Amino acid sequence: MPLATLEGMAEQQGPRPEHGGTELILRVLRVSLHVGFAVLLLVAVVRLLIAASSPVGLGAGLLLSVLLAAVYLAGTLLEKRHAVDPSRFDPSRFALHWLGAVTLLWLLLLLVSSDFAWVAFPLFFLQLHLLPLRWALPAVGASTALLVGSLWFHSRGTGDGGLQLAMVLGPVFGAAFAVVTGLAYRALYLEAESQRVAAEELRRTRAELARSQHEAGVLAERERLAREIHDTLAQGFSSILLMGRSAAKALDAGDRDTVRSRLQTVQDTASANLEEARSFVRGLQPPELEESGLVEALRRLCAKTESEAAARGTSLRCRFELEGTAVELPKAYQATLLRAAQSSLANVWAHARARTAVVTLSFLDAEVTMDIYDDGVGFDPAAVLSVAARPDGSGVGIMSLRERLSAFGGTLDIESAPGEGTVVAVRLPLSEGKAPGA
Repeated sequence: MPLATLEGMAEQQGPRPEHGGTELILRVLRVSLHVGFAVLLLVAVVRLLIAASSPVGLGAGLLLSVLLAAVYLAGTLLEKRHAVDPSRFDPSRFALHWLGAVTLLWLLLLLVSSDFAWVAFPLFFLQLHLLPLRWALPAVGASTALLVGSLWFHSRGTGDGGLQLAMVLGPVFGAAFAVVTGLAYRALYLEAESQRVAAEELRRTRAELARSQHEAGVLAERERLAREIHDTLAQGFSSILLMGRSAAKALDAGDRDTVRSRLQTVQDTASANLEEARSFVRGLQPPELEESGLVEALRRLCAKTESEAAARGTSLRCRFELEGTAVELPKAYQATLLRAAQSSLANVWAHARARTAVVTLSFLDAEVTMDIYDDGVGFDPAAVLSVAARPDGSGVGIMSLRERLSAFGGTLDIESAPGEGTVVAVRLPLSEGKAPGA
């Protein structure tokens, strides 16, 4: 019955070019076996009809032939149906019983007529395929002996004399050929099964790899969005919150001009945040860089920081300096440097209580650098930077900035001490192979 397994699995899973040649050979051998069995059984039945010596023998031969054909066909069909659809009845556990029934019917037919002797050759292949090799070879030998005995038994009634050499050589050579061919079929079958298992394992591995890559991509995108939101929208909302509080205080004091100024700042910041949100949706670079290059974007950022500090009643002088000859940077570099400046300046007005901040962009031969200096209260980097993100989502600016820079082989250094101000130093390489395409 398992002779149908590979064909059914091939139909179920579709063509597999990895071992299509092996499957073709197995299919040809399998079809040849079934056709050979049918032809030999049919020839034996025809000869029985022509040369039947008694009605009893004819009836017994026809009945046994029909039973043999039915049992053989039922076993192969059930096995193939299960191979195509594993949810159907699995007849594999009855394979030996099926082989025993086929062999028994064949032996009974041998008693009726010697013409059924040649049906033994397809049965040899079945024995070699279904039985372990240590049992298959003795089974083939026993069947060959029974075949020779049947030929000798029936030859006595024809007056041909005793056992003749042809009666022995024919079955023996046939059995030997069946053994060689059966072993070759077994080897091909095992090879095809091994390739099938390997192909299934490869498909599982590919599916797991695709799933892990998808999960990694989702995580990376989530981290990227978290960095973008922290450096843009979160900073903007923080500014809006502070401006709102300042406007409320000015309103309580009756200072309408200050209220109007604060509300204008809130409006401008909300508009900028809206542009950032739209930029996320479009998957484009920051809107500041769409309007102009990095240098002008940093100039405007310094001016905006200074005006927002003034709107909060803080005296902060922020200026931008350019060193060296500006060159066109990759868009990813420009976005990273702009985000680094935005995050650093947001920390300046939120924590440093500084009076002066300076953003210096320098173009060197092998790298581009940016230093953000402030003369504020400073801090202990070892103590502050070792603290993980806070429960409210803040405290991730430095960590996210380092992740941005490390993606391009860049570095981030922070120099500060209590009462001595702070310098944030950003380095990005311009050497070929590290910078992403523009």
